[in-house]
Order: sequence, then structure tokens, then C-alpha cells
Amino acid sequence: MSRSSLISVECNENAQQRKQVSSAVVRFAGDSGDGMQLTGGQFTLSTATQQNNLLTFPDFPAEIRAPIGTTFGVSSFQINFGSREIRTAGDRLDCLVAMNPAALKVEIGKLKPGGVLIVDTGAFSERNYKRAGYKNNPLEGDSLNQFTVINLDISAATIAALKGHNLSKKESLRCKNLWALGLTYYLYGRDRDPTVKWLRQKFSGRNDLAAANIAVLHAGYKVADSSEFPTQFTTFQVGPADEMAAGVYRAVTGSDALAWGLSAGSHLADLKMIFASYPITPASPLLHSLASMEVDDIVTFQAEDEIAAICAAIGASYAGSLGVTSSSGPGISLKTEGLGLAVSAELPLIVVNSQRSGPSTGMPTKTEQSDLFQALFGRSSDSPVVVLAPFSPGDCFTIAIEAIRIAISYMTPVIILTDTFIANASEPWLIPDVNKLDPIEVKFCSTTEGFHPYRRGTERLDRPWVKPGTPGLEHRIGGLERDYDSGKISYEPDNHHKMTVTRYNKVKCVRDYIGPQTVTRGPQSGKVAVVGWGSTYGPISRAVDNLLQRGMDVSHIHLRNLWPLPKNLKQLLANYETVLVIEANLGQLLFLIKGYCLIDAKGFNKVSGQPFMISEVEEAIIDVYRF
Repeated sequence: MSRSSLISVECNENAQQRKQVSSAVVRFAGDSGDGMQLTGGQFTLSTATQQNNLLTFPDFPAEIRAPIGTTFGVSSFQINFGSREIRTAGDRLDCLVAMNPAALKVEIGKLKPGGVLIVDTGAFSERNYKRAGYKNNPLEGDSLNQFTVINLDISAATIAALKGHNLSKKESLRCKNLWALGLTYYLYGRDRDPTVKWLRQKFSGRNDLAAANIAVLHAGYKVADSSEFPTQFTTFQVGPADEMAAGVYRAVTGSDALAWGLSAGSHLADLKMIFASYPITPASPLLHSLASMEVDDIVTFQAEDEIAAICAAIGASYAGSLGVTSSSGPGISLKTEGLGLAVSAELPLIVVNSQRSGPSTGMPTKTEQSDLFQALFGRSSDSPVVVLAPFSPGDCFTIAIEAIRIAISYMTPVIILTDTFIANASEPWLIPDVNKLDPIEVKFCSTTEGFHPYRRGTERLDRPWVKPGTPGLEHRIGGLERDYDSGKISYEPDNHHKMTVTRYNKVKCVRDYIGPQTVTRGPQSGKVAVVGWGSTYGPISRAVDNLLQRGMDVSHIHLRNLWPLPKNLKQLLANYETVLVIEANLGQLLFLIKGYCLIDAKGFNKVSGQPFMISEVEEAIIDVYRF
């Protein structure tokens, strides 16, 4: 079969070859067995080596193997890359690669008019398009006329490219994602060499498989590059980013950055880190990353359940190491009693919550920000803890070190609220020089003079940290209330009140460490302040920038410290006529700001499992701006 017989192209208008664009949004979508995450990962690798700024969005089903060809089994990978600063994974798609009818049905609504649609016609059998919910073949008729459609029998082209490689038809079809990747590389001027090197490394023991996959990659590229490919079709070029600081970069996910930040923090404190966890989506990659670090100061422990995991981490901190545990919302619920024990015992503890859509099992692979109330109030009694939230994958590194510094300095648990989007998304990250980071001071109590385990030694109200077995510093510890003056068990009403207030005030003192809240962008006072936290940073910041360029009086205030809230937050928000809080829940930060700052703020909320788009944030801001 000739290559020309595999291709048909429909273009709405003529365009010049290799059109220069400042950014592009590409999404690969197919069945969960089509290798879309691998395809997107390799496109990201090639894009990073060409010095583009980028942000990715892996989106996949919760089922390990959903029924083939169904809409709920669609797996996709989106990348927004450009020569300018990239803060989101992109709104509407410039290019969609749909490997089957289900992928087309799920993703076509995201493609902008005139966008490029690449379709594997070999997968559009009557059985497949009906399984996806179509009554008729969607490639026929006029339903796709608003797009630039490239109809390709990628399945047949892949099999043809692998003749002579001694692979079965089934084995050959597993390579069709690389054929599509090669084609897309040509459309956007990407370099194939990083993927070729990766394939040779991946199949280092199977040269035949490496050669087959490389051949398919080149075949997809060469079809687009050949004279048989229609000359009127537009190809694109995205130049290197010109706003990135000089230095060495690497692509990093939020989970990887958290792992490295926790490792760096324990190094800065000169402590052994004990990471105790139980597998759960989307928190498991953090356990995987830390388990792969072969360094002396990190011990990973996969516990039998969530309760055992947090209790092991608490035991590690009691013994003089840095205890860390992680989970997602349902697992954090199980850790609640243990977290209360850490509050009562006043031990440093790091708890990472990679939030996902709920309640209960909910949508395990989709993103949400609905665990804020759980982090703030989800324990028995008055049990205050520090709550921090990174705003991007790279920021996870910084916030992990901050969490360790706070936990040790104030002898308190700290919760890090990340989410599915941040955990799985990747972006270029400037690798820091760890030797230039400030060390974290750790003081273990060593004097017996005047010792008792809950004596407050500084204005931080922190209690002494004692290594078990230190002569003369023997003491009892546990969940029962302690006497303020002796550390012995106490049931006195006035003492319990005093200890409860002291623990609250100790966490409140963290405001002195975090400092005042600043305006992220825009004027210091004015008509509208848009407040966000966590992964809403990207779409809010871009939307506010767009509206500022249109002359609108709008500002962006992004919170990384969710408890305690910054001292000046109430005064800062009072400088604006309207405060709009944007978050991926039904208004939890909004509730907190209304109660804490006594401001009649407004909310814009989304709980679809998908991140905010810039356009919908802009519309929400404009709606409140009119009044």
C-alpha cells in the first residue's frame, strides 16, 4: 500500500509552510492501551530539549484496563509549549490526535475552530464508532468542517512500516502511537533524536524492538515530510523561550519535586527522613520517587494501611528523625486520629495530601481542591496544624523545604496540600544549588537542668525535642493531656484550657515566619482582587494579565499559606471593592475568608475534575467587574 493512499487532508484555507507561533497546545488521545502517556512524555522531552517553556496535563481513566473503545477508557496527554512564559496546560487545543472514535467524542469539544485534527481512520470501524456512542461514522458528513482534518490510516501505515521486522500484527499495532508521534514532530518542527535515544535505552536488550519502534517514528515523520503530503497544509515552528533564567533545567512533575524537596530539607536539617506511606492514587508516585533514591538519609516504608503509616512516621519523629507520610483525601481521613496524636505530642511531622475528586472513591485520577476543610478542621477537638499549598509542580520543591523548616522550628505537624494536576503535571525546573540553601537548625535537648518535656523555650512556644534514651531526660509521651508546668498527665480543667490555647497560639506564631501576604500581580488596591490557592495559580495569573492589558483594574493575590493566614490578609483584601475567590471546590477558602476577614467575598467554583481554563476565569472576573 502506498503512503499517498493512506492520507486525505481537508483544509479550510491555504496557509504558509512552517508558520511561526509563540505557543501551541497539543493533545494526544486514545484508548488506555494506546500509549498516550508515553507519546505525550516523549513529545515533552523533545520540546524541552528545544528550550521551549511548557506545562503538561496527563489525563487518564481510573480503571486499570477499561473496556477497549469506550469513552470512559480514554487516556490523554496535553502539552502547552511556547517561546513565551507558560503557566497553564492550555485552554482550547491547536492540535488533537484522536486514535479512535471514543477519543474523538471525548476530546473534540476542546479543539478550537480551524485547529488541526489528526485521526486514525483505521480505528473507525462501525463497531468502534457505535461503541463510542456515535450513530454514524463521524468522519463522514460535515460535523468536522470547522477543523483542519487529517484523515490517516495510522494502523495500516504502522503495519506497512514494520514489514521485515518480524513482528506480529498485534505487536506492530502497539507501535502506532510512535507513528502518530513522528507525524506530530514534523508538524511542530520537533527533533526526533531524544526519542530515538530513549528507545535505544529502553530496549537496550532487544535491538530488534528498538529498531522497529525507531522505524515507525521515522515513518510517521517522513510521510509528512514527503512530496506526497499536501503542500498547502500548515506546519508550525515554536522558537526557544526567551524569558527563562540562565541555568540547568529539567522537566519535573509535582511528585518528583516534592520528593526532591523533602530529601533536600532533611539534608539541610541533617536528619534521617523516614517516609511511611500506603499506595493510593494520585499520591503513590511520591512513594515511588523516594523509594528510588538510594541515599543514606532516606528510608521508605510501605505500611499495611494508612493508620500504620502515620503512626510509623510519628514514631520516627519521636525517635529523632524526620517523620513524613502522604496520601490522598480518603487516606488522610484514616490518618486523622494519628494526626491528632502528633498535635497533642507536639512532634514535627510532614503530611502530604495529593487531593483528588471525591467524596469517597470519587474520581481517583481527576483533580480537585476539596480537602481544605479536612486539612484545617478534620480532627477531633481543637487540633491546629500548619497548612501550605504549592502553586506549581516546581514550587513543590520549595514548599517541601519550608514545611520541614516550620515543623522543626515550631514542633508541629504541617500539611502540604497539593492536587492531582500538580502531582502529575510537568514543567521546566531550574535546578537549584542545594549548597546555597539556608540550613535548617535542629536543637535536641541535652541538658537536664529544669527539664520537662513541654517547657516553652522561645517566643515560638515550641517544646524541646528529646531523643529517647538521653540520660536524665526520661519522660512519658502520648495522647493524654499534659500538665503545662511538669509534663505529667493532667485532667485539670484550667490546665487543659491553657494547653489548648498554647497549641493554638504556637501555630499562630508561624505567621511571623511566613511574613505578610503580597499582591502577586496588579495594583495594591482597586476594583477587583482575584484570590486563589494551589493549582489555580496558572489560569488566574494569565487571566489577570490579559485583563490588565485591556485596561481593567484587577489584581491577583495567591495564597501559599492557608493556615495560619497571613497577618495582613484582612487589611490587604479590604483595599479592593470586590474580592473574587476561585477554587476547585464549592467555596471552602471563600468560607474561610468570609469568616476570618469579615469580607463579603464572592466565589467562582468548579468541581468537574478538570483544571480551570483561562477563558472561564476571565469571564468570571468580567462578571463581577460589571457590578
